[in-house]
Amino acid sequence: MPRYGIAVDTTKCIGCHACRVACQNQNGLEFKEAYNWIKQRDRGKFPAFGSEFVPVQCNHCEKAPCQRVCPTGATYTTSEGVVLVNPKTCVGCKYCMEACPYKVRIVEHHKGIVEKCRFCIELVREGGAPACVTTCPTQVRIFGDLDDPNSEISQFVAQHRAQPLRPDLDTRPKIFYRRS
Repeated sequence: MPRYGIAVDTTKCIGCHACRVACQNQNGLEFKEAYNWIKQRDRGKFPAFGSEFVPVQCNHCEKAPCQRVCPTGATYTTSEGVVLVNPKTCVGCKYCMEACPYKVRIVEHHKGIVEKCRFCIELVREGGAPACVTTCPTQVRIFGDLDDPNSEISQFVAQHRAQPLRPDLDTRPKIFYRRS
């Protein structure tokens, strides 16, 4: 069974938000709802000043704090390592939102539940890739099996020494970043 993850090359991100819009369309989200965001960070000093765009989403942590605090067991991890929310058992208590160190969960008010990125698991299980990956015009994201040393994602992570956003949290996230 694969263990899915995403590598993000921030050196390629142009901040166009195509990934966010594709995710919203794929998941039927409202304009103000999003499972992923682009954070803009300033870097450098005058005259060599610029911006870095950092796509942020659920990190599908192996030691997911959101899963530990869920009182109903609605947050769970699949055999592929994808952290999901069961809408039938989620009571919308928001404990998971507070526990998430990346603050990437949202309340879907029309459903009364808390949701997040699902790696477009329905597309992945049919042989596809997440919408945010396939729609990016600069190919910022690489999706694949982290346990396959020959996969594109594993090679990218090794070659660029890609790291999680917050390795100090020891949540063992499956999103890895190449930073500029």
